[in-house]
Amino acid sequence: MYFCRINASHPPFTTRLMKILHTADLHLGQIIYQNYDRIDEHRHFFRQLEAWCIEEQPDALLVSGDIFDIQQPSASVKKAFTDYFVHLHTACPDMHIIVVAGNHDSASRLQADNAVWKFANTTLIGLAPSNELLKSPDGWQDNYIVRLSTGFVIALPYMIGERKDLMQSLLDYVNGLNTANLPVVMMGHLAVTGSDATGHDFEIGKIATQDVASLGQGYDYLALGHIHKPQTIGHPDDALADEVSYPAPVVRYSGSALHVSCDETYPHTVSLVDIDRHKGQVNLRQLRIDELRHFFVLPADDASFTSAEDAIKAIRAFAERQKKGYFRLRIDYKTALPSNFSQMVYEAIATFNDEIRYNPKIIWTGMPDNDSTETVKPTFEIADLQQMTEPFKFVEKTIDQYPELDLDEVREAFREISEMVKLMDEEDRQKANAKNKKDK
Repeated sequence: MYFCRINASHPPFTTRLMKILHTADLHLGQIIYQNYDRIDEHRHFFRQLEAWCIEEQPDALLVSGDIFDIQQPSASVKKAFTDYFVHLHTACPDMHIIVVAGNHDSASRLQADNAVWKFANTTLIGLAPSNELLKSPDGWQDNYIVRLSTGFVIALPYMIGERKDLMQSLLDYVNGLNTANLPVVMMGHLAVTGSDATGHDFEIGKIATQDVASLGQGYDYLALGHIHKPQTIGHPDDALADEVSYPAPVVRYSGSALHVSCDETYPHTVSLVDIDRHKGQVNLRQLRIDELRHFFVLPADDASFTSAEDAIKAIRAFAERQKKGYFRLRIDYKTALPSNFSQMVYEAIATFNDEIRYNPKIIWTGMPDNDSTETVKPTFEIADLQQMTEPFKFVEKTIDQYPELDLDEVREAFREISEMVKLMDEEDRQKANAKNKKDK
């Protein structure tokens, strides 16, 4: 199912040369709200994706990063990844599948499987090219370029910092090969300036952005991942348009496969892209994803609960009516909740076999702007502090002093920082290996 409105200023063209399906941010293996796996939700998504691949017969399926939710997924999650993409290849053997690593993925682990996946017409790119390669003779670029009969795909994984010279080198290399004026697509996993990051939580930390100009010139379509809301950069009014057409170049986020949190209240889609020629016209259609479980906020009328009894009654009514979904509560901050309130909520939904799922992060309303409640800061012995080798342990010990601090968000922030450090170390090792080979 997809929308069918067409931007009147850009009627669809009839001659299409290159066709791709673009998705990103699968987050396979996500355990949401510490309690719930999403195996059946991902299975539901891939059934739809496979149907679209069969119906549309694209030249390529692009997956722009964050394949997994953590860098070391379980064996069952890796098996699910294999099963999903083998099914896609079996259903559409002529369709090339191109997957790049995101910041949630292990670059080296994804890259290690590249050789065997080539037998399934699939290219996995995990490790980013080093800037040192710019000093090398041409040829290294071929490791990041997929040549299709209808065009070129430059596949780049998540990279730290701006790499304009490197990206432009790849685009220039493709330009030299592109004597037939075929479409050029580039993939990336990053946040660009001006993107709408609605649904991403910025209470802790900020997301680094890059100007579109820093990504080079010469592509017709830039297939991005990292931001979960579907959107075309520079065209905010068309973020959820059904079908539109623009002159190249076009920069687009397909959006995530699933709603990753309750804050992602917008529709999620897969992008179907047609490009008629290099520097030509880019036609976009959004294929609407049917989410297996939707996200809700209770009460649904923007009011707030003022008693625990009312909240539990509403939860039971919601569960009976909806049968399936995630919910979060909106409660007036003056409400005195019993100490076992969370247990009361879980007991109210226990009979629904995890089909009704609770986000314990409450939305508190009516809090005064000048809340001057004083808190007593904890003190620690020097020896205690010296034994805290992990920063997160300090946060756990002081959490009672910060009632508004969400421990899950802090944990996620530390996890992302840790993974970024690992990625930097990985890139440093790659640079060192490249230098050692050159010296030999």
